[in-house]
Amino acid sequence: MEHLKLKPFPKDFLWGASTSAYQVEGAYNEDGKGLSVMDVTSVPEGTTDFKVTSDHYHHYKEDVALLAEMGFKEYRFSIAWTRIIPDGDGEINPKGIEFYNNLINELVKNNITPVVTLYHFDLPQALQDKYGGWSSRQCIKDYERYVRVCFENFGDRVHYWLTINEQNMMVIYQSGGMNLHEKYQANHHMLLAQARAMIACHEMLPDAKIAPAPNITVVYPASSSPEDYLASMDYDQLRNRMYLDVAVFGKYPEAFMEYLNQRGVDLDIEAGDFETLAAAKPDFIAFNYYGGTTVKYISIEDGEKAMAEAKAKGGAAEFMVGLMTEPGLAQGCANPLQKRTSYGMGIDPTGLRATLRQLWERYHLPLLITENGCGVPDTLEEGDKVHDDYRIDYLRAHIRACQEAITDGVDLMGYSPWSAIDLVSTHQGITKRYGFVYINRDEFDLKDMRRIRKDSFYWYKKVIASNGEDLD
Repeated sequence: MEHLKLKPFPKDFLWGASTSAYQVEGAYNEDGKGLSVMDVTSVPEGTTDFKVTSDHYHHYKEDVALLAEMGFKEYRFSIAWTRIIPDGDGEINPKGIEFYNNLINELVKNNITPVVTLYHFDLPQALQDKYGGWSSRQCIKDYERYVRVCFENFGDRVHYWLTINEQNMMVIYQSGGMNLHEKYQANHHMLLAQARAMIACHEMLPDAKIAPAPNITVVYPASSSPEDYLASMDYDQLRNRMYLDVAVFGKYPEAFMEYLNQRGVDLDIEAGDFETLAAAKPDFIAFNYYGGTTVKYISIEDGEKAMAEAKAKGGAAEFMVGLMTEPGLAQGCANPLQKRTSYGMGIDPTGLRATLRQLWERYHLPLLITENGCGVPDTLEEGDKVHDDYRIDYLRAHIRACQEAITDGVDLMGYSPWSAIDLVSTHQGITKRYGFVYINRDEFDLKDMRRIRKDSFYWYKKVIASNGEDLD
């Protein structure tokens, strides 16, 4: 397998990159926009908030021109629910409709296909205050109304839609403070909301395509022990398969339901829920990938102890242990064979190939990579130069893995790494940069917000122009 003669990328391959509204737009309270949970969330000490970010709201024409200069075939971005319906369930905001119409028109004018994420973490704060957000079934109805407004206003030009970004990350980690029943009940509501969005899309926009967009990765056992192998199977189900099996097959995996049953969790499932889930058919699978996961078996007692110790430490330790520990099943652990970025994120291009293979072989739906990137501090040098060879090396290896997966028989639609331009990272602010374009600001000094092309900008332009043939 090592000496494969690689197939070329498809001629219509969607080369591009991604952003999200709350991390790139800024203008958090302008032109009638309501507050989202991300607008009011506490941020780590020493990092900026999401009020200004990259000010894409006021620079979108300049930003789209840069994407066009790179030769983008697509651009994946999200729509802020609170720009469209400021309080989540009330009046439609014409200024919000106008902004996204202008952005979409600018993309279409530059022959860039818009790929729109309908929900990227930014629940209207008003709905969180009113009824607890996703904890209530009412959120299903409000989300469906919002997405129907998007389909009605933008569906004549947007033909690729994504339902909910990284639902599994919200459930696994961002549901802190919830017990197991509350966490998976909110998850059930999100799955129903996603299903309603897919059904509505096919009803209103018969030529459009819609997909879930979880964060998916291959799960390795830490050793060849049977316990660790079983732990990798169990964790794969909790982290990956539970979300995609429901989206594609319309039902929960049996072992997941037993996992809940063993812990005394009885989900409130109403008559018609499974019919709704089964009626929703995704047209493809979008997913975010940032490296493989390695797990070992951990007992309930040891798992709860590890999570308590990590919570006491806080910060990155709490995040990583909380994200990768399921007492009685599995715990994430370091993989000595895996290189890491300066922020500790794994660099695992072979894992991307394995993930693509697993997704294709299980679901047999076209795949679209919607995030994959190297987030590290960049240095702006004299003469407005940003030499980010580390980012080029990272992307080159992962693009090569994509080509290997295509050669393996995977139907891969496109590659949309994170991120198109620098934006504010959820946990590390603007210091952790991912973009092909440098935004000239620091955590608290906005400077002049100039857009500066990094070395990776010119490299990716060459990759796109050659349809992936020239990776040097």
